[in-house]
Amino acid sequence: MDEEKKGLNKNATRMLTGFILGTIVMTCIIYGKIAMLAMVLTIIFFATKEYVKILELKGFFPSFKVMILAEILLAWVAYLQRFDMAALVLTLCSVGSFMWVLFRGRQPYIANVATTLLGIIYCGWFPLHLLFLRNMHSERFDSGLGFVVLMFTAILLTDIGCYYVGTKFGKRKLAPVISPNKTIEGSIGGIIFAIIGAVVVGACFQLEWYLSVLAGLLCTVFAQIGDLSESLIKRDAGVKDSGHSLPGHGGFLDRADSFIFTIPLMYYFCYYFIFSNNLLTDTIQFFRGLF
Repeated sequence: MDEEKKGLNKNATRMLTGFILGTIVMTCIIYGKIAMLAMVLTIIFFATKEYVKILELKGFFPSFKVMILAEILLAWVAYLQRFDMAALVLTLCSVGSFMWVLFRGRQPYIANVATTLLGIIYCGWFPLHLLFLRNMHSERFDSGLGFVVLMFTAILLTDIGCYYVGTKFGKRKLAPVISPNKTIEGSIGGIIFAIIGAVVVGACFQLEWYLSVLAGLLCTVFAQIGDLSESLIKRDAGVKDSGHSLPGHGGFLDRADSFIFTIPLMYYFCYYFIFSNNLLTDTIQFFRGLF
């Protein structure tokens, strides 16, 4: 009875934390501008902190200060919608990472540079694409808000589908070494749930059904890959959760893992195939030229 009550309390805490966090995030995304920038930077700050602590358990010492400075610069670039400056900032950050190791002189040198650069990309640059996605616009779509909502819906339904289908029908392990509780059946369930949700949300802002299906498929596949990738990092370091900041959810990195790969890929999908079809047109013309 005590174990059952403890389980119910844990689920209630998880649901309450998820509801509060989800409400704050969606409010900031709907409002946009400074509120969204502040929200993304807050998540990035805590995720970066957790990333550094995990890597230190492996004997690597990425620079938290270099990473945060780089992420602030990248956030400013994203807020100003100056994608053209991203290469400059990333180049300066790469040089800065080497300089930090050079003057700090702490072993292991190569690993410290590599993990610092990985942290800048993984914890900062990838999530910051949310600002680019939210602020996209064209003659047909005033903003990227609908696509952000579609992405969040697909990822949420991926989690729900994977859990419920996996619990009821899961037999074959998806990645037994990295995440033994995940099953192939659960993964397929998550994909189906996500695509249905994406089609429904896409219909609300008149997105063609086949584009909604493609967007939903992209979101659910890379949400699951992102989840497994973070599990790989934690398992390698021998930790269960990235932190304890979010009751019932672990750390910020645990909560954001499904979004880290999905956000930038969703942005590029929208940019090249929905807001602009230049890449698709060029690809078709290329193949026509072969025949």
